Amino acid sequence: MTSAQNIPDIIIAGAGPVGLFLACELALAQCSVLILEKEGQPDSLLKKLPFGMRGLSSPTITALYHRGMLQELELHKRMKQPHSIPVQQAKRPAGHFAGITLNYEDIDTTQWPYQLPGAPEFGMMSEMHELETVLTKRAIALGVDIRRGLPITTFTQHATGVTVQAGDQSFETSWLVGCDGSRSVVRKQGGFEFAGTEPEFTGYSCKVELQDPEKLKPGRNVMPTGMYFQSQPGYLLLQDFDGGAFHSSDNPITLEYLQTLLRRISATTVTITSLQVATTWTDRARQATAYRNGRVLLAGDAAHIHSPLGGQGLNLGMGDAMNLGWKLAATIHGTAPEGLLDTYFTERHPIGAKVLDWSRAQVAIMRATPEARALNAIFRDLINTRDGATYFAGRIWGIHNRYDLGASHPLVGSSVPDFEFEDGTRLGTEMYDGRGLLLNFTNASLQTNNNQLKYIAKPVKDRLGLDVILVRPDGIVAWAGTGEGLEQAISRWFA
Repeated sequence: MTSAQNIPDIIIAGAGPVGLFLACELALAQCSVLILEKEGQPDSLLKKLPFGMRGLSSPTITALYHRGMLQELELHKRMKQPHSIPVQQAKRPAGHFAGITLNYEDIDTTQWPYQLPGAPEFGMMSEMHELETVLTKRAIALGVDIRRGLPITTFTQHATGVTVQAGDQSFETSWLVGCDGSRSVVRKQGGFEFAGTEPEFTGYSCKVELQDPEKLKPGRNVMPTGMYFQSQPGYLLLQDFDGGAFHSSDNPITLEYLQTLLRRISATTVTITSLQVATTWTDRARQATAYRNGRVLLAGDAAHIHSPLGGQGLNLGMGDAMNLGWKLAATIHGTAPEGLLDTYFTERHPIGAKVLDWSRAQVAIMRATPEARALNAIFRDLINTRDGATYFAGRIWGIHNRYDLGASHPLVGSSVPDFEFEDGTRLGTEMYDGRGLLLNFTNASLQTNNNQLKYIAKPVKDRLGLDVILVRPDGIVAWAGTGEGLEQAISRWFA
């Protein structure tokens, strides 16, 4: 049992990227955080393999940049031309929709307003293991207590907090957040409804040794009986449209089973000589109908699950953490305006619903039916146009994400542009401390006595026609204009 003086403000279930990032946000806002993780060790072979790579979208990249962690990712360090589209090279893949590749040089970034030269990349790849390592290091540095090998088994809410049972230990906390994945114990025991659709396929991620890898085509191959993807010899992704039956069973993935499946899907006689690691997944698409029940909240896969097609699950969860962190911290400190914590659900649930539909749409044109193949051909034609590629890239990279905050200015509800000040510094570095910003790009007199805001009054090289901007701690523009309505906006978000 935790002693009274050591009771944390928040307990987070799960030390994956979402739980770790949320912990960092809360600790940055001077909250005490305890993470309880069921796994005893953070290392996982699957996270280190090529299919442990994840595409990071623009909102995730921006969030890491706003907290000074983007530069710690090795793949970011190696990027020579951030925020650029190569035009003198052979076509380079920029992502896919249902296995249909879109290319960088087909994307017209001028269609996206408020993008500035020198800002962080639109999209990049990161290894799950490396991302978790960076986040763990930052969480520990901020004072987060991470305890592994302690799965939460049950919990009870009461008037002032939550009692959490993990193994043979009991913990008290003011708030509990479930970041414990698709099979979330917190969600199941917290009274949350998980609505959605059942799967159509079982997916497989595996590392094998092949006797004759040349029999398999490289890249993603949609076949009449399913799909296989070979990133390099022996690293395979498979989709079998069995209604998710194998994933739901307790049957082990044996070498013999996998070889039979691979031969059927690929229509080859390829031979597997060794199976090193394999796991399954599905396109089940479900979302919690509420993200909060009293003092218990959900984030990441605990709040929504879907097919990993397009790699948007991690980004969706990281967005949850960035949105929830400052709002929960303000609630704990008693500085939150009325209803602030409720906006976590009203802002994030619609974003999650769009991602689930994006996943369902991809599955619909990957089925082994004449209708799906006909739709697939039409989508392929659209993606190979400039406007089509730009639209799909904008969706995949999260460029079009915007919260409806009830304001008329098109920038409100979107991530603040990375303005470059005339002294050469950039706005993103001003957000490392997690505070809200009041930006004044004019010579007009402007003051606020709200100590939750950092006031910055200095010129920028390109102010994009903007005079004054109010920025929330999560980097979202809360208000933009010339002065009228500013105080009401400050009161709405920073009581």
